[in-house]
Amino acid sequence: MENSFFSPKSNKFLYFIICIGLLVGLFLKLFVFEILTVSGESMYPSIKDGDKILINKVAYGIVEPYGDELLCSWNHPERGDIVIYLYNNKIVVKRCLAVSGDTLEVFSDSEYNYTLKVGDSSIRLNQSQYLNLKNSVSVPEGYILAIGDNHEVSVDSRTYGFVSEKNVLGKVICK
Repeated sequence: MENSFFSPKSNKFLYFIICIGLLVGLFLKLFVFEILTVSGESMYPSIKDGDKILINKVAYGIVEPYGDELLCSWNHPERGDIVIYLYNNKIVVKRCLAVSGDTLEVFSDSEYNYTLKVGDSSIRLNQSQYLNLKNSVSVPEGYILAIGDNHEVSVDSRTYGFVSEKNVLGKVICK
């Protein structure tokens, strides 16, 4: 009996299948899905410290491998999406609270009481966050307002400003 390459008993066939499996796995890891472990309490109670989350990296477009931008995009984050993006060379997880064109109300009713109102949500601000957002009447085109669910401890768009949609690397699809 001849030992051909495509014979199921051939060692070459087994190595070929293993190589194809590794290439498919590498492709999925680089471009499609990723599992991350959350560190921190900024998304509590939705996502807790130590939770594992599954990221759909192609929800909004194709991410540059080992980069921080989309190579091409075909969708935009929506209000309520939990997204990941890079901030200070760290992947952060936040909720998209507002998208391009959404109206923002930033006001102070006393010297120490600052508030951000987006739709039905009212979020307290500290003085620095208030000063950062006070001149913003809406979310600029191509950007989102990303805020952690645990407003008291989250460092987010209130502190560092709006997040460019092209820097959103994926969408959390389950934890």
